[in-house]
Amino acid sequence: MAEDTRFEDLADQTLADIEQAVEACGADVDWELKPGGVLELEFADGSRIIVNRHGAARQIWVAARSGGFHFRPDGGRWVNTRDGADLFETLGRLIGEQSGEDVVLAPPRG
Repeated sequence: MAEDTRFEDLADQTLADIEQAVEACGADVDWELKPGGVLELEFADGSRIIVNRHGAARQIWVAARSGGFHFRPDGGRWVNTRDGADLFETLGRLIGEQSGEDVVLAPPRG
């Protein structure tokens, strides 16, 4: 149980960090953090990116127009389970693809 709580806390903080990073990146995107650890990003063309925590797998999942991605915590960052790519770098690329803008998404420094 403690491990589940620790994962949820880490994932919730990461979702909040993503919110801050999206706000700071300047892209034309609306977002809403929904109950249960779901962050929904919506673009001018009506497309969406969904970022959510998946407790059973202890991962953060991203669903975008170009596909689905799973990230696991590793050494203080979240890495793609397939290719080791960073969550924030991947999300920045995906937001750029769907917004048509150049986007660099950087995690807040703290």
